[in-house]
Amino acid sequence: MHEIMNELIKFQKERDWKKFHTPENLAKSISIEAAELLEHFQWEKEYNVTEVGEEIADVLIYCMYMADALDLDIKEIISDKMKKNAKKYPVEKSRGNALKYTEF
Repeated sequence: MHEIMNELIKFQKERDWKKFHTPENLAKSISIEAAELLEHFQWEKEYNVTEVGEEIADVLIYCMYMADALDLDIKEIISDKMKKNAKKYPVEKSRGNALKYTEF
């Protein structure tokens, strides 16, 4: 993870883009790229895995830039969220179903 983040920051610095990567702009970009990902599934059941992978990469890249802009540790915030999810969705109640935790 650290290696990828360093590569992204290097790319950003070489282009002097950090000034544009504000939390607000990054949140917009994440949403836009997520919509582009969804577009691949809009009308057809078939999709191009390579193109979908590129859209996933775009979403992840902007999310990583957002974490950097907010000085968040990606491993830490994911770990913390997974701990919360484990409490909300205990295995004995959530295994094999798609119910929201409020429906248990």
